[in-house]
Amino acid sequence: MRFFVYFPGAFEHVPVIEQGALESDNLGFYGLLVSDHYMWGGERTGLQENATPESWILLTYLAAKTRRIRLGTLVTPIPFRPPGILAKMVSTLDRLSEGRCILGVGAGWGQSEFEGYSVWDDARTRVSKTEEGLRLILKLWTEAVVDFDGEYYKAKGAVLEPKPIQKPHPPLLFGGGNRQGKRMLRLAGTYGNICYLTNLQHGGVEEAKRRISETAQRIGREDRLEFAVGELATPAANIRSKDLEEAASNGANYYVISLLKSDRKLEDMRAFAKDLMPSFQ
Repeated sequence: MRFFVYFPGAFEHVPVIEQGALESDNLGFYGLLVSDHYMWGGERTGLQENATPESWILLTYLAAKTRRIRLGTLVTPIPFRPPGILAKMVSTLDRLSEGRCILGVGAGWGQSEFEGYSVWDDARTRVSKTEEGLRLILKLWTEAVVDFDGEYYKAKGAVLEPKPIQKPHPPLLFGGGNRQGKRMLRLAGTYGNICYLTNLQHGGVEEAKRRISETAQRIGREDRLEFAVGELATPAANIRSKDLEEAASNGANYYVISLLKSDRKLEDMRAFAKDLMPSFQ
């Protein structure tokens, strides 16, 4: 099993995230994930409200300081930014990091930040934009010249060079299916490389996994699909060996430890890496 460590993308925690990236690079973690919000926090999270870094700039900063660990988001709302620009950002980071970038994929749920910085739509439209945006991103990553005439996004003679290092493209990590339901689960099976499942998922973990897997099998890409588990609301200090054993027995390829609720983020990360990870790698 491989392990991700998740840090909340709060500006107050940037020094801790930087130190966590440096240490996790040597502790055996597979990847470091951050949230992707412009307006977030407050009483629900215990974070300073709306004081966030730009996540992709933060990841690029971390890429310059690390050598092995993968870097990505949990997750990026695809409709929040123009997908062509996002494709360029991710491709650049994949190049600068020598192939260590992961694009987290969601449809978005933060109405206030969409209204502040983008366009807020109903859930059905956000999922439709997510699918169309992904199709454009994948074309830009893999085709020499792109002409695209979608319902929401257009491109004429678009050239994205250099292409990402990772082939056929940087991994897509899907999350957020608990809010967008069955259509997002089908998108995860159609496009996802890693699908993050939690107990909040639509219909429960097993039902979500079944829907995703059935879609992947139907189009012949089940060999390109892996699953990640772990609860963002569960402090890393509360994870026990039995939790990892259960995840492994249920076919999880990755486990995400969350430092969202931790007051001792680096200490909890170190303890998890020392006490639990070696038995499951």
